[in-house]
Amino acid sequence: MNNRIIGIVLIIIGAVLATWGYNIYDSASAQLSRALNGDTPIEALAAMAGGVIAVLVGMSKLK
Repeated sequence: MNNRIIGIVLIIIGAVLATWGYNIYDSASAQLSRALNGDTPIEALAAMAGGVIAVLVGMSKLK
């Protein structure tokens, strides 16, 4: 039962983190930075990757 709760919490946190990372990636300042320099904000990539990893770990805890 305890692993199940941890899994659900990880899935929720991972989804929020991935969404937040996408919002950073899609922001106006990030788009301008990508247009001028070709740089992607590292915060966006880290948040999206961390969110996906948290969701996957959470899904494995549910089994």
